[in-house]
Amino acid sequence: MTEESTQNPVDEGQPLIEHLVELRSRILKSLAAVIIVFLPLFYFANPIYEYISGPLRVYLPKGTNMIATQVASPFLAPFKLSMVLALFISIPYILHQIWSFISPGLYSNERKVAMPLLFSSILLFYMGIAFAFYVVFPVIFGFFTSVAPTGVTVMTDINSYLDFVLKLFFAFGVVFEIPIATVLLVWSGITTVASLKKKRPYIIVSCFVVGMLLTPPDIFSQVLLAMPMWALWEIGIFFSSWIRESPAETDAPAE
Repeated sequence: MTEESTQNPVDEGQPLIEHLVELRSRILKSLAAVIIVFLPLFYFANPIYEYISGPLRVYLPKGTNMIATQVASPFLAPFKLSMVLALFISIPYILHQIWSFISPGLYSNERKVAMPLLFSSILLFYMGIAFAFYVVFPVIFGFFTSVAPTGVTVMTDINSYLDFVLKLFFAFGVVFEIPIATVLLVWSGITTVASLKKKRPYIIVSCFVVGMLLTPPDIFSQVLLAMPMWALWEIGIFFSSWIRESPAETDAPAE
């Protein structure tokens, strides 16, 4: 066996090892960012929970408040909220690490399109959370507390409330990414604007089905999710009409 043949396996395996080391480094950096953001948030965990629970507490009957039905709930609920918020706040940095890892393998025209889409996806995710908190929550909580049967005092458990709002935060954050997904489908050549317009009736029905699956079992939160989904899909169609059908295949990946 020649010296060259004995060295080839090592030479071929080295790039994979380097990629794995880089991936590990970027994952550790992302985890570190979440922890760094979490520490100050946890210090203010109780005030943050009070702010997040505000849309419900303003509709509670006078003389009532939220309750904790489990022994550890007064600690675990604010802790969980702080951790999730730390993850949400760290999303731009985490996506930056993902982008830095995959960007060297992209075509030059793909990188030009990916950067605006990456920035827009972050902005839309935060907009979805803000829409849920400032628009959806006051409507659904006002309705829920107003229809309580006579003799029933509304006193929501803090863990149940947190699980409810986190599900809606995530659902609306993901749903607000619909324009990005639509643009990517058209830009990659998987579909066309004309084809999507023909499927509009099916898309509308799908929006209400997804709204039913992603939200708690009440008609108000389902409609308040389905309608923005439809509007965001139409926005995606509008911007997709400015994009060519598919990226050029002649460009080489960046070194």
